Amino acid sequence: MNPLLMFLMIFGLAGAFAYSAGRRWSLLQVGRPEDRFDDVPERVKGTAIYALAQKKMHYYRLAGAAHMLIFLGFVVLLARSIILWGRGFDPSFNLFILGPEGFLGLPLGHAYEFLKDVIASLVIVGALVFLYFRVIKVDPRMTKSGEAILILGIIMTMMLADMLYDGASMVLHHKGLAGCTGRNLEPEYCEAVRKVVAPLGPAPTQPLAWAPFPSPAGSLFATLLAGVPRDTLLVIAKIGFWTHASLVLIFLNILPYSKHFHVITAVFNVFFRSVEPRGRLPLMAPSAEAIGEMVMKMAEEPAKAEPVGVNKIQDFTWKAILDFYTCTECGRCSDNCPAHKTGKLLSPKQLTLNLRDHLYDHDSELIALKHEADRVGSALPRPEATTDDNGEVGPYRSEPEGAQAQANGAAGDASKDLVANVIHPDVLWACTTCRACEEQCPVMISYVDKIVEMRRHLVLVKGEFPAQLNGPFQAMEVNGNPWNLARMDRANWAEGLDVPMMSDNPKAEVLYWVGCAASYDDRAKKIARATARLLKAAGVDFAILGQEETCTGDPARRAGNEYLFAMLAEQNVATLKGYKDQGGVKKIITACPHCFNTILNEYPDFGAKFEVVHHTDFLLGLVAERKLSPKNPVKGKVVFHDSCYLGRYNDVYEQPRDILKSIPGVELVEAEGWNRNKGLCCGAGGAQFWMEEQNKDRVNVKRTLQLLQTEAKTIATACPFCQTMITDGLKAHGKEESVRQLDVSEILLESCLEGAPKKEKSKKAAPETEAQAEA
Repeated sequence: MNPLLMFLMIFGLAGAFAYSAGRRWSLLQVGRPEDRFDDVPERVKGTAIYALAQKKMHYYRLAGAAHMLIFLGFVVLLARSIILWGRGFDPSFNLFILGPEGFLGLPLGHAYEFLKDVIASLVIVGALVFLYFRVIKVDPRMTKSGEAILILGIIMTMMLADMLYDGASMVLHHKGLAGCTGRNLEPEYCEAVRKVVAPLGPAPTQPLAWAPFPSPAGSLFATLLAGVPRDTLLVIAKIGFWTHASLVLIFLNILPYSKHFHVITAVFNVFFRSVEPRGRLPLMAPSAEAIGEMVMKMAEEPAKAEPVGVNKIQDFTWKAILDFYTCTECGRCSDNCPAHKTGKLLSPKQLTLNLRDHLYDHDSELIALKHEADRVGSALPRPEATTDDNGEVGPYRSEPEGAQAQANGAAGDASKDLVANVIHPDVLWACTTCRACEEQCPVMISYVDKIVEMRRHLVLVKGEFPAQLNGPFQAMEVNGNPWNLARMDRANWAEGLDVPMMSDNPKAEVLYWVGCAASYDDRAKKIARATARLLKAAGVDFAILGQEETCTGDPARRAGNEYLFAMLAEQNVATLKGYKDQGGVKKIITACPHCFNTILNEYPDFGAKFEVVHHTDFLLGLVAERKLSPKNPVKGKVVFHDSCYLGRYNDVYEQPRDILKSIPGVELVEAEGWNRNKGLCCGAGGAQFWMEEQNKDRVNVKRTLQLLQTEAKTIATACPFCQTMITDGLKAHGKEESVRQLDVSEILLESCLEGAPKKEKSKKAAPETEAQAEA
């Protein structure tokens, strides 16, 4: 072995990597600051679960198993790489404790040799699986690139090179130094052989043969090389040694410029993931007034103002940039995205890659801007807002990046607006905020927050959003509901049920938060009535707010209208805290997962922290306490559709199912492969309920088909918006007469108190009069 060559290789390639990593570190700091050092124990726990144990990899079993084998190989074989580098300086180097003679009487060397060979063989198997998916049975979810083939080739070459090195060394070890005498190059040749066999200890006395322990792979290659001449064996041993030792460092230098950068960044990305509730979006400002001031300053002095949402790449936080670094391009996010699966322009993977590529394309400019800002002690400069030929700020552009760059001459401008230049507007407005992408991502990349942040800038600063949202925005602001129906009619659903009001019973322990859909939508009112009847039958001390209740602001917030959300949140929080101060509202129950998520996870930012329970969870408790007794059989197959904001956002999966299981006659079935955390979105979230879909392939129709394939005669939901979307899906499939669509509370009511409810027609808008319908 050559100490000088090893020194030059290690420090030369390590130095090159240090330069590349330094560039990436500098680029990371371009992002806005963000505290991600809170709750360190939870972060460590999550890192162990998701980064080391790779919990999410099993979602795709074969690919997940292959990845875990390769990951395990990198962990186990790191010691082997260090050993080989050490042997470049000391031929007998065995990392002090892994020699053949053992350590403190323990055969650690033999144990590691066996583990290394087994793991290296499994790494090759894992790499072959990925080659199969990329060359033979090409998986469309993964990015097709020669880089991936190159990396897989490097990985397999490293493993085979190590086995060749071991095999040739073992043969030389068995043959010993006999025959050196009399050779013209005796000193050099014999010294080279001695260096190769030095780590192996005394010459073996047993004949050369394959042995399962301690070196199954090495002894296999040794038997294959047994008849090879000594000179050739020496060459093979050296080639194997230097190939493995160098490829590790070459691979390290490829990482910062490829998707395999996640080998380094994934553990950090998981550690720095958000540990806030999944249903909580980042708070822009603590009040509507503060948001208004931010927007005004952005309009008056855009170069000096704090970012309102995200418009430039430097408006993202450093953690968002770390997300870009960490994307593995596996495509699991897009493979489960309802918008992407129905042909919309949104692909979460491509969104991340477009932003990452834009960041990389302009790294020098961004780093220079950051250095200048640090020098003068200010924030990263933000250029003036872009204008069109007519002097209008932030024109809505629909061309893809290439066409727009040519039109504007914007190529090379790191500070160009992201939307339209880098990200097509339709990409943002196709998102249902269902979190399927985030649920599937094995390295914990977030997507919903980035999309909403870009929506925020479009809505609040540029005033650019789908025209269909104009009405709901104005309606929520004026009448407190997206349908623009009268506040005074909010409690009309309860007519004849003698439901108490909080204003009449301010100390009621349980507040039933009805929500806009169940207050105004004719079909959803049935959910509110069923829930109220069950609560009364169980003797629950509850009340409703009636006219005092207003929209929680969820549709506004997910659509990017943070100002409107904050205004509605402040109004609701003041009402809730007012009754809490009087001794009431100890628990809030709601049948709407969107209201549930907002009040539970987002209203604490406005000073309102309550115990919030979804109605299925609360009703299950009443069944368990035998305050409700399902007795009337509801015969037939029932399939439950998981609401995204109930399941993926808040882990409420089993409670609705447990209620259904408690009902006599119910045969609960599942949509195979598309249930619980993999359940497909109904298509209503992210304010999509009020927007038209971008093509004819509708999300709710696709989801309904998955449910119909179970041959269930009843589809159960636990969300009024899901109910509407699934009902419309049944109509699209011509099944509205043969398949029932009921909320879990309605099925429970049917079993506890009465016969089958009448079939209702679903309406997105629920006008109270013919005149309103015509309007």
